[in-house]
Amino acid sequence: MRPDGFREAPVAIVGGSGFIGSNLADSLLSDGVPVLVIDNLSRPGVDQNLAWLAQKHGNQLAVETVDVRDRDVLAPLLAHAKAIFHLAAQTAVTTSLVQPSEDFDINLRGTFNVLEAARRSGRRIPVIFASTNKVYGGLPDVTVREEDDRCVPCDAGIRANGIDETCGLDFCTPYGCSKGAADQYVLDYAKSYDMPTAVLRMSCIYGPRQFGTEDQGWVAHFLLSALSGRPITIYGNGKQVRDILHVSDAVAAYRGVLARIDDIRGQAFNLGGGPGNAVSLRMLIEEIGELTGRTLSIRYDRERTGDQPFFVADTRKIEATLGWKAHVSWRDGVRDLAEWLQRHRLEPEPARYVA
Repeated sequence: MRPDGFREAPVAIVGGSGFIGSNLADSLLSDGVPVLVIDNLSRPGVDQNLAWLAQKHGNQLAVETVDVRDRDVLAPLLAHAKAIFHLAAQTAVTTSLVQPSEDFDINLRGTFNVLEAARRSGRRIPVIFASTNKVYGGLPDVTVREEDDRCVPCDAGIRANGIDETCGLDFCTPYGCSKGAADQYVLDYAKSYDMPTAVLRMSCIYGPRQFGTEDQGWVAHFLLSALSGRPITIYGNGKQVRDILHVSDAVAAYRGVLARIDDIRGQAFNLGGGPGNAVSLRMLIEEIGELTGRTLSIRYDRERTGDQPFFVADTRKIEATLGWKAHVSWRDGVRDLAEWLQRHRLEPEPARYVA
């Protein structure tokens, strides 16, 4: 499908067949907003997301199978977009350590290609970038104490509110460097070229249409492992804490940023479930065991490079600026994902997208 037949400029979602991208596309399409999905379909199973979108939304959806590294093909597709959400990425720290060159090309050069396509269009096209909490590195200055099932910050302010955007950037691992540098490029294009850009530094997003693996999408990975009877490997002691955010709340944040882009351009926001949705790996595994009624097989391995013992996003800035808040509690959200996985992932979906 081509965008030529649209009566109005579409919103382009680069990486739109992925987990967050397909949920964002569905939200926009459901409100009558035409969407152009740009994706190289390299991740196994994402063609199912496109088949779902196409079946549900028909000719309001256009799809171009393009790699973000292919600037000559990418640029004319983005030149007439109403807005650009850039979600395409190499997403695994472990992969970046093995293939740093590919990680660099996808995450940094790919982001540069998106920015240049928007800049050279001569139009003020908003660019909203999916960044990561990894831009803050391992957070060595955040001292923690270990309790029975979790790490707890010693600092009372961090314990109450989480990590805010004033935390110093400290890139670690090739993934952290590529995403962190891309994050800074996106913010600088607002300064240097007066472009309407913004960054969302995400904590752990989970929910339907997620292809969870050991390296990325760990909430879905834990659930799939439990439902399938496979063992779960924990790297470190399992007391690492993250604030998990349901994808419906993440989509609301992305749309909120676009709606206010002229007012907030050039800003970065931490995005996660906040202190109310902070869980350790051990807490989540216990909840999954109760939810599924199964005894989970757990094995432990050494801690991985760049892993943060504690990251909870301080979401007060995005809440105050956009009026956004996380609505789905982590227990309700994990239950929602478990039900979806039982319906759609334990047996492969037969639908495939054909361009």
